[in-house]
Amino acid sequence: MELLKTLLWIVNLLSAVAVIVLVLLQHGKGADMGAAFGGGGGSSGSLFGASGSSNFMSRSTAVLAVVFFSTCLALSYLSIERQNDLGVMGGVQQSAPQVPGGAADNNKPGPAIPE
Repeated sequence: MELLKTLLWIVNLLSAVAVIVLVLLQHGKGADMGAAFGGGGGSSGSLFGASGSSNFMSRSTAVLAVVFFSTCLALSYLSIERQNDLGVMGGVQQSAPQVPGGAADNNKPGPAIPE
């Protein structure tokens, strides 16, 4: 089980670093905003541009994001400590009630109670 957790941690960290790198390398849609207002010479897109089909980098970013979230969910599932007891009462130890010292012996003569 620990080997599986270790492999999931490695895949999780590698996918996180890869997503960060791919997001930073991609060309943002906001960079073409000046061209949308006529500064780029004949822009045919709207304010945020016509994206068309996604390229390799955006598809690989989406796949790596799915891998990252899947490994996060798997790690959280594997880290849950399971108890097959009584739920919230599973950790409670039942014991006989204890009587304070001498309270159970009512037949002993003790000091007289003034009336």
